[in-house]
Amino acid sequence: MSCLFPTYNKWPVKVKEAYGTTIVDDDGKKYLDFVAGIAVCNLGHCHPTVNEAIINQLNKVSHVSNLFHIEGQEEVANLLVSNSSGDAVFFCNSGAEANEAAIKLVRKATGKKKIITFLQSFHGRTMGSLSATGQEKIHKGFEPLLQGFTYLPYNDSEALTSTMDDDVAAIFLEVIQGEGGVHEATEQFIATINQLKDKYNCLVVVDEVQTGIGRTGKAFGYQHYHLSPDIITVAKGLGNGFPVGGLIGKKSLIDAFGPGSHGSTFGGNPVAMAAAYSTIQTVFQESFLKEIEEKSNYFFNSIKNVLSDCKAVKQIRGKGLMVGIECHQDVSLVISSLRDKGLLVLNAGPNVIRLLPPLTVTYDELDQAMTMITAELSE
Repeated sequence: MSCLFPTYNKWPVKVKEAYGTTIVDDDGKKYLDFVAGIAVCNLGHCHPTVNEAIINQLNKVSHVSNLFHIEGQEEVANLLVSNSSGDAVFFCNSGAEANEAAIKLVRKATGKKKIITFLQSFHGRTMGSLSATGQEKIHKGFEPLLQGFTYLPYNDSEALTSTMDDDVAAIFLEVIQGEGGVHEATEQFIATINQLKDKYNCLVVVDEVQTGIGRTGKAFGYQHYHLSPDIITVAKGLGNGFPVGGLIGKKSLIDAFGPGSHGSTFGGNPVAMAAAYSTIQTVFQESFLKEIEEKSNYFFNSIKNVLSDCKAVKQIRGKGLMVGIECHQDVSLVISSLRDKGLLVLNAGPNVIRLLPPLTVTYDELDQAMTMITAELSE
């Protein structure tokens, strides 16, 4: 009998080691990993530069608490604000914690309680972040939820316009809904958000936990749009596997998060900062981001071409190396069969196959995955 709470439906794979885009189980079987820890290992498993940075920091100091000045925090924060619309950073340990911080900051800064989020969104599983999530299955059993959230249909400008008023503190969204099915925001929807933000003097929060740190071919996913968020939340790919999250906010919000307003014992610890700095120094390079865009164009064009006549496929969508293949039927058996054959992929809802390879994936590996997926769906 396991001593673990059964909160996960675990796959029948025991990982022995991993490197790059390869996972090796305890029987020696190799898998091509298009999960990357759920968009976490953006530089691949055991990236030598990130590992070296972590080990070097461990040999110096691993933790002292945020009562002390931690040099790495300033270095990572500088990189994050230099590559975003923000001016200051709060560090934590996960995406859910980053979104909790965003909820607190929004209410503290505006003095208002109402926050608009969207159906099929996912923002985490703490009480605040699950209350922000627009999915009943995530809420079930945890009522009463944190009050003040209104859930609207995604990409519905009319619904958003009719709901807005002066009591709205923030519009809280993912520019690409990951868990909700890999759905992109439309240009019209973003334009509506910008108009309403100015009209009602509310904040815009973009959850970049899955879309940030190069996943879409830009430093952050919102940069594909004419959008300047007041708050950006980030985690997953930030530490390439080491737990670290952050909230990036504009200068006007700094006073609202003064001493005693929020905190995190482990947030921004020296080891996490070493991992984050090493990761984003690589990812935020213009040449690296351009390479992601080129791989993305190649993969989307190729897979749309080979699956154009596949009757099982309804739509292929996404951006960068965040790909959703929507099918006409449940994809759980397809995902299981691909895993048995050596390719690891995820679902995003019952009918969508989600592909999140490391950003360092090679063209040959993209071709391998495409061949296996095409063969499976053609069956």
